[in-house]
Amino acid sequence: MNYSYKGKILISTPDISGDIFSRSVVLVIEHNEHGAFGLILNKKNSQMSSKFKNFFDFKIEVYDGGPVENDKVFFIVKGKKVTEAYKEITSEFYLTEDIENIISAVLSKEISIDDIKIFSGYSGWTSMQLDEEIQRKVWTVVEVYNLDYTLPNDQTLWKSIMQNLGGEYLLWANSPEDISLN
Repeated sequence: MNYSYKGKILISTPDISGDIFSRSVVLVIEHNEHGAFGLILNKKNSQMSSKFKNFFDFKIEVYDGGPVENDKVFFIVKGKKVTEAYKEITSEFYLTEDIENIISAVLSKEISIDDIKIFSGYSGWTSMQLDEEIQRKVWTVVEVYNLDYTLPNDQTLWKSIMQNLGGEYLLWANSPEDISLN
């Protein structure tokens, strides 16, 4: 491995269809010689959202982080660190699995619910798997992208990023979800 995609955004190409990665925007949180770990930023999980409503007395969105270990919950938090168990993503955002401290901090208004994004599961790749998928053009890597990871995003995020990339990506942005219909 010569290059790390840590901190980069992966945009699925239209060739991926019919699974969780179709039209996905993935934040790569870790990438090294052992593999890669990331979270899908734009796939809402209505079933998990309903379960989380039991913790709060207001609506909250939970996202599918990926197909691996869907029983695990991850939080991307913007701003104040309310736990010692975290991994820094950028100077503004961090990742944690510390559900107790996050829920407590939201309920005590130490952090705003708008400053967190909740994920069920994650996206994982074995050693060199992500590199091979990128070489096969399964993913487009966005080197620098100014994105608030805690914003409530849906499928429009994929299209918006594709449009901003321009060129051939404009064609992809406007392609039907089932590319065989094209």
